[in-house]
Amino acid sequence: MAAASKAAEEGSDSTAEMKSQMGRSKKLGDRSIGHIDPGAASAAFLIAAMADALRNDNGLD
Repeated sequence: MAAASKAAEEGSDSTAEMKSQMGRSKKLGDRSIGHIDPGAASAAFLIAAMADALRNDNGLD
């Protein structure tokens, strides 16, 4: 889970370099570049929380 959490964070961060082509931010066009996609950020947050919960449940704190 730690590796998945790290990959999700890296993937989320990489969306800042992308031009939004879907969703509400599509209308921003080039102005969306430089901003992390909120869906990717929330998914990374959830995966990090799951990894943290599993780490604490297994006594790996």
